[in-house]
Amino acid sequence: MEEYLMVEAPGQGEIVEKKSRFIANVFSVRNEEEALAYIEEIKKKYWDARHHCYAFVIGKNNEIQRFSDDGEPQGTAGKPILEVLAKGNIHNTLIVVTRYFGGTLLGTGGLVRAYGQSAKAGIENAKVVRVCDGVSFQLNCDYNSIGKIKYIMAQMNIMAEEEYGADVALHINMRKQDFELFKNQVTDATGGKAVFGEIQSIAYKENIEK
Repeated sequence: MEEYLMVEAPGQGEIVEKKSRFIANVFSVRNEEEALAYIEEIKKKYWDARHHCYAFVIGKNNEIQRFSDDGEPQGTAGKPILEVLAKGNIHNTLIVVTRYFGGTLLGTGGLVRAYGQSAKAGIENAKVVRVCDGVSFQLNCDYNSIGKIKYIMAQMNIMAEEEYGADVALHINMRKQDFELFKNQVTDATGGKAVFGEIQSIAYKENIEK
């Protein structure tokens, strides 16, 4: 799997250009039906706005791409929004930019900049995660080993759900490319006492520092 970005939690951004308000709402979408439903939701929320322009991409390879200028001059709204998603390598995401007209015409270049900038502002305020190949597994160890393992996990920025009983069970999701290094360090640190369960392949999501 090639790494890509996706929006996990919605966001909103706004800019004002010559008294026109551009409000960008960003959503995570799994299919075209979800995207269209969010677009209708925004139209109802901002029912008195003049334009609701949007773009969305769906699929690991952006198999579905749609955009709309919604009455703005052709190529001045939907495409600039779509380019924000394309250049950012952001998938499974919808951006709707609502415009309240301020009375002054912005011209073609002004519209392109305004829609692009507002889309970027929306993305910056959304929760964006990186998706890559990952593994999921359970790691069992005794109480004498848990401190050493948690130290290694902290060094490698690995999180886990912990269960404490007769021994300690750690439920771990992590990047696939880091697994062998982690396994070798844990094995060395515990003298081979830690037991790795079945390894399952997953799409791993990690937060992006802003």
